[in-house]
Amino acid sequence: SWHLLSVFVAGTILMRSAGCCVNDVADREFDKHVKRTALRPVTRGAVSVREALSVGAVLALMAFGLVLTTNPAAVAWSFVALAVTLFYPYAKRLVSMPQAVLGVAFSFGIPMAFAAVKGAGLAWHELTISTMTECVPWQAWALLVFNLFWVLAYDTEYAMVDRDDDLRIGMKTSAITLGRFDILAVMAFYAIFLGGWWALLQEQAFGWPWGVALLVAAAQVAWHFQLIKNRTRKGCFKAFRLNHWLGATVFAGIAVGFALMPS
Repeated sequence: SWHLLSVFVAGTILMRSAGCCVNDVADREFDKHVKRTALRPVTRGAVSVREALSVGAVLALMAFGLVLTTNPAAVAWSFVALAVTLFYPYAKRLVSMPQAVLGVAFSFGIPMAFAAVKGAGLAWHELTISTMTECVPWQAWALLVFNLFWVLAYDTEYAMVDRDDDLRIGMKTSAITLGRFDILAVMAFYAIFLGGWWALLQEQAFGWPWGVALLVAAAQVAWHFQLIKNRTRKGCFKAFRLNHWLGATVFAGIAVGFALMPS
């Protein structure tokens, strides 16, 4: 419905903004030593830690207010999503591929959206772990996993920009972990994302718009290879920033294909 579409678009913007507040606070000491992040507002003192966390809390509460307009199952899953979001900034100290944690956080809207649709009519007194999981079929988790690989692809491009600085300060990133296989891995991550979504959505019969979208997305991946193959900061950062076009292409293919499906 248009209501749920609006909730999840606005909720995504609000929660990623809230996540940025938490991330900038958590990384404020590290960011001083990284060329790209040294002038972030919290790092340079233009915004205090308290101010940043207050803004983040307000944004998260606004997103929670949107979720409350859905149903109990989606609300319950939102707490899991929040926990992953809050853990990510600290995963960079603990996990060799923190981008995978980010992938879960950025993809959790998928099971939440399934719960929002399939849990319609569920009352609060009916909410249990069993009813929560029944609202999220295996296809939702499969889409989450494949979407995670897209995040791994573009956030590894992002990490390649800061690799020298991150090595010096002891930060863990996928670009460091993958080493000389970074470019090959990024291309593989994109292939798993697009191939996985293609396989899972075959039965939806989205027709030619979906096929065209996948071809355009694949062409963008080829362009990204050209941008990152020499591992320059400028090229890797440009490739990272251009991922909104790749995401928009995939979304457009699904949306147009759905709109053209016979009723």
